[in-house]
Amino acid sequence: MKRLLGLVLVITMIPAGSALAADLEELLERSGEASYSAEQLITCNTPDGTRDALIELKQSSGELRYSGVHDSDVEVSSGFGAWSVQSGGSLIQPEPEDEERLLVTAAPTYSVDDGSRVIFLGRPATAYQLERDGLIRAELIVDNAVGVLVSVTSFDVDGNIYCQRRFVSFDPTTPTWSPWPAGDDVASIEPSEAAGFPERLDGFRRLDLYQDESGLSFAYYSDGFFSFAVFDSPSQVVLDDGSEYETEGSVYQRQFNPGQVTYAWTAADGYMALTGDLPPDMHDAVLSGLERPYDPGLFRRLWRRIFG
Repeated sequence: MKRLLGLVLVITMIPAGSALAADLEELLERSGEASYSAEQLITCNTPDGTRDALIELKQSSGELRYSGVHDSDVEVSSGFGAWSVQSGGSLIQPEPEDEERLLVTAAPTYSVDDGSRVIFLGRPATAYQLERDGLIRAELIVDNAVGVLVSVTSFDVDGNIYCQRRFVSFDPTTPTWSPWPAGDDVASIEPSEAAGFPERLDGFRRLDLYQDESGLSFAYYSDGFFSFAVFDSPSQVVLDDGSEYETEGSVYQRQFNPGQVTYAWTAADGYMALTGDLPPDMHDAVLSGLERPYDPGLFRRLWRRIFG
């Protein structure tokens, strides 16, 4: 694998057992089991400008399919307490988790209000606000009849809208689709004990570890709402439209896509990347807990300065 492009987090993750309001947990459980087709508009206001995309979603019998985001070598999708990886024609999914493993903290990171009644796409719905550390970080709108998340809005630390994912069309009937193409593998895996990924990163808890035969490994993190994956790859991670971003003296390549951000950098023994849906004000603290970019030129300059 030469590149990791378009690492996709399709739905903002809210793990089961994250101690949300009881009625919201019930609706989210229904959402994961519902059958529907929809078009979802993703719009994000990033430091590098607006990023938007229109994607198609189809869900039936707990399986979610999407199209219209990226063409990529590796895609990671997450939602409702689970993740999957599509790579090289294979779909990889973890074994079902115990509820205890999905608890992000003993106490919930986010508090949820009682909800307010709204109309969305002409249908009765309920809007919930999620608060963390005294700040409103998200609003969820759930269709009352089907229980599907029809809109998710996340906010930055200043209360400005960072990303909004909202249905622009919605068909609450069972979709039809073809089975996975012949030759594709669908595998369940046990969590790997791959080294090098901290158990916690600035309020985010590591939920899963995975490593494949090529040497690619990643860790999956969530704080109960936002989520991201950290990759350690033997091959360079290339961002086609990336720009340089510097924090605490370290320089990363950064690329914003609709609904997600990806950071890539060279490590001492390989290449690393982070991709997730968290707002920009959370990025620096998470990056500071990971291995920093490695600059061999810096060490050569220091060597020449010391030894001539």
